[in-house]
Order: sequence, then structure tokens, then C-alpha cells
Amino acid sequence: MTNSRRRAEDTRPVVYQCRLPLSTRTVNHLADLLRRHLKAIRSRWRVLPPGRIAVIVLAVLRHDQRLADMAGGNDVSESTVRRWRDELIGLLAAQAPRLDRALKKVAKQGGELVLIDGTLIRTRRRTGRADRREYSGKHRSHGLHFLALTDEKGRLIWISAARPGRTHDNTAARHDHILAHLRAAGLGALADLGFRGLDNDILDPVIVTGYTATRTHKLTPGEKEANRVLAVGRAPVEHGFAHLKNWRTLTKLRTDPARATRLLRALLVLTNLEINR
Repeated sequence: MTNSRRRAEDTRPVVYQCRLPLSTRTVNHLADLLRRHLKAIRSRWRVLPPGRIAVIVLAVLRHDQRLADMAGGNDVSESTVRRWRDELIGLLAAQAPRLDRALKKVAKQGGELVLIDGTLIRTRRRTGRADRREYSGKHRSHGLHFLALTDEKGRLIWISAARPGRTHDNTAARHDHILAHLRAAGLGALADLGFRGLDNDILDPVIVTGYTATRTHKLTPGEKEANRVLAVGRAPVEHGFAHLKNWRTLTKLRTDPARATRLLRALLVLTNLEINR
């Protein structure tokens, strides 16, 4: 009986094609970013060209494709795809704007206010003490909390660091000194009731929130109308979150929570490339 290295019939891996709903501009930006990085570190070789690597990483981020599946379809190892993903996420995250610069840019372009809101990115349940810290009673789910700022049209301009899911919006805003940065830039902000109490300046408030009813105080018609107008003005911030969460890798994070901040900021850069084209 002779040994043969030929594959038996119908045992080859099945590879299928999938459309990547992203612009050529985004792919080229990521490929050029990788080329400049390889030149800077004087790396002479990659198993695949930068354009192909960019497409693989974007497929992982956009469609939440498993690393092993992408590796098998491109004849590379799973660790290689993971290294490419982490490398490009780091390069993109470095391009994310800082809070003070983002606000100054809005003010320079003639903007008068920004929209602020917090959201939860769901994660797997963890063991130990981290399980309680990442559980959000509001959403009844485990996740990571982060704040985001958008302009009046709902375009994302800044994303905070990821924090445990039980973090309150006001706590995160105070930690990032958002009120001080808004005053320094001369901008105002529209926010929901989760930010009540953040700005206690009655004469010259920077952060505007709605009115809330209590057991002893019912909302007047004027207060109800003010809440309605505020809700209309805040609606675009939800569009910004929707664009960000189109990246299906955020459906339920499997990455280390410590790396989630870099991932979110990298997706902010990619989202703006798609929206502002």
C-alpha cells in the first residue's frame, strides 16, 4: 500500500465569497496606513500584500468573522490574522481625536453645541469580581460603558475610554472633565436625564437636560414642550451610535475589556471615513 499526499475527493476546505459593504476609500486608507507603518518599522515582508490584509481585517470588524475562518480562507494561521487585526486597530486608534481638539474643531467650524450620550457595549459574562463591575442594572446585561460626543448632525467626534457597565453617565463625564472642556471651547451640550446634576450653574448652564416629574411635582405644559424640543434636538446622537454599531464586532465583545477602548476608537475613525465620504 503506497502513501499519497494528495487530498481525497471532496475533502478540500469550502471557501465562500461575501460582500464587504465598505467604500474603496476606507480600504485604501487602511492599506496606506499599513504601508506607512511597515516603512517606518522597516519591515520587508508580509505573507500577503497590505491591500489584502486591510480587507481581511475589515471583514473581521464589519461582519464579526471568526479569525480561524478568515485564516483558513486565506491560507494563513489564526495567530497571523489576530496579529494583523491588533496591529491595524492600534494604528487606527492613534488617529482618533482627543476631546479638547475635537471640541475646538467644532467651535472653529462655527458649531455652537454638541450632543452627548452614553451607551453600553455588551460583553460576555466574566468570572470573579469583574462580573459585578461589568453588570449594568439599567440594561440588565454585562457590558462596557462609554460616552460619545457628536455634532448637531449626529457625526461622531469623540469616544471616551471603556468603563465597567455599572458606571453612571455623570461619573464618566466627571472623570473625563467634559464640563471643563466644553467651557474652554465655548460650546454647549444637549443631554438626556442621565446627566442631570452634572452642571449646577443656574445662570449660565453649559449642559442642557430635560425636566423630570416627581411624586410631588407634575410637569407643566411648558416643561413637556421643552422636553419634546430637547428630544428632537438630541435625536441625531442616536444616529451616530447606530452607525458605530453597524460594526458587528461590537455585537458582543469577545476581546479583552482592556483592549476595548482602542477598538472603539479605531471604529470611530472607520465610521467617520464611511459617513464623511
